[in-house]
Amino acid sequence: MTRPVPCAVHASEEAKIREEICVTGASLYTRGYTVGSAGNISARLEDGWLITPTDACLGRLDPAQIAKVDLAGNLVSGDRPSKTLALHRGVYARNRDVRGIVHTHSTHLVALTLAGVWSEADVLPPITPYFVMKVGHVPLIRYRRPGDPQVAQQIAALAESVRGVMLERLGPVVWERSVSQASYAIEELEETARLWLMSNPRPAPLDAAALEELRTVFGARW
Repeated sequence: MTRPVPCAVHASEEAKIREEICVTGASLYTRGYTVGSAGNISARLEDGWLITPTDACLGRLDPAQIAKVDLAGNLVSGDRPSKTLALHRGVYARNRDVRGIVHTHSTHLVALTLAGVWSEADVLPPITPYFVMKVGHVPLIRYRRPGDPQVAQQIAALAESVRGVMLERLGPVVWERSVSQASYAIEELEETARLWLMSNPRPAPLDAAALEELRTVFGARW
């Protein structure tokens, strides 16, 4: 039996990930999770990373134009990478389990930072079981300009303890074991923000017993 050469396997896997990035971007854009050229998506490869180009519209991504950078951060192919490349690389360097990162400017989450988050340690309270299980703690990162290296350092320091952060006035950054899983978590986070902002009076968080049950039964991290 002829076995495929390793480079062919890597090329096939890379092609699948490029397509996953495009499908995810289009899905998020179509449903209004990102607008215009806001947001970015990246994925880990064996020999570097893929990341959406700077100022690219996530709803109109071309697999061939997605930037590929090597392990030193040098552009290998595709268009110029997003200005947040250092942020993404910092998360990947600190958490080897991370295979995909998604950043959006989701409306309700940005609105939450303008109206006032629940706390800096947790931008939202644990009001639904799926928010607790699929997202968990999301700390606030105070505003600095897009691409600021200090933000990249702050996020990298949190890469092993949480699944994502909320950038004040800019939107969430979420990381997971794949691009798709990161997008699912960001959707759950946005939906929780929408529920929180539309509720009057504000709902009470799940109590300690409910949170402990989610930790015991589902391995939730809260």
